[in-house]
Amino acid sequence: MKLRRAWPVLAALVWAGSLVGGPAADEDEITAVYSKTSDDYVRRRQADGTYENESYAFGEGGLWSATGDDAVEKLKFINIARTIAAPLSRESYVPSHDPDKTRLLIMVYWGRTNGTALGASSSIAYQNLASAQHNTPPAYTTTRTGHVIHVDSGDPSKSAQSFDDSFLLPVLAENERRDQADYTNARMLGYADAMDDARGLEYTALRFRRDDLIDEIEDDRYFVVLMAYDFPLLWKDKKHKLVWETRFSIRERHNDFSRQLAAMAESAARYFGQDSHGLVRKHAPVARVDAGEIKVIGTEPEKK
Repeated sequence: MKLRRAWPVLAALVWAGSLVGGPAADEDEITAVYSKTSDDYVRRRQADGTYENESYAFGEGGLWSATGDDAVEKLKFINIARTIAAPLSRESYVPSHDPDKTRLLIMVYWGRTNGTALGASSSIAYQNLASAQHNTPPAYTTTRTGHVIHVDSGDPSKSAQSFDDSFLLPVLAENERRDQADYTNARMLGYADAMDDARGLEYTALRFRRDDLIDEIEDDRYFVVLMAYDFPLLWKDKKHKLVWETRFSIRERHNDFSRQLAAMAESAARYFGQDSHGLVRKHAPVARVDAGEIKVIGTEPEKK
């Protein structure tokens, strides 16, 4: 997988637009959102119930992509930042041009995961296993549930002669690699906690919950990750303190990331700086955003 980073380019957005109606690829598209805050991060409200303004600057985290995809790679950091600036503003996060008055550094990452939806069943290992079973007496019958292979042996006196374990071992190894890839994607997309909570459900009547999560993780997905750091602590003391993070994504199939980005950000907006208390799935609104120019206010060299 490719990871392109520039750490960090500090930038503030001057925007002069708002969210307005417009076409989207799929009005019924579901955006998955996961958001978490640090224990000591509290947003204060004003008399009218709205949040007090918090100043921020953007940092370019970079593109995280597993495969060449023009819909992702044609978008630059400025495109992503402009689109996210409007929903941030409605949640009372305001861009800052002065490092001495900036409260948060919001690092922006985006990209597409490489899902495992095609599965191991199309691999050489599985084909060899199927061929071995076809060309020998039916001493074994195999079925697959999730990532588990169930082997039902027939006559034990024939099994040693009719079935070679060397065909099964590569399949088990491939399933292990698939599980590792799924876990990596789950962490990137914000599914890891939900997967931990669903552990063991595959053996119960609630197995559909885990199956749904697996199906979503194993699809290719477009995503954005926002990670907000305490900027004064970073700027003056060179210490990293993560204040909040928000991860949101949609499936790649039938979607164009550049067209769906505004709707994705709108779906996730209410969780900026808030704890979602787990994975949330929301219908993406039909939307587009118009924003102003982006200005660089300073840079910090990347640390080795």
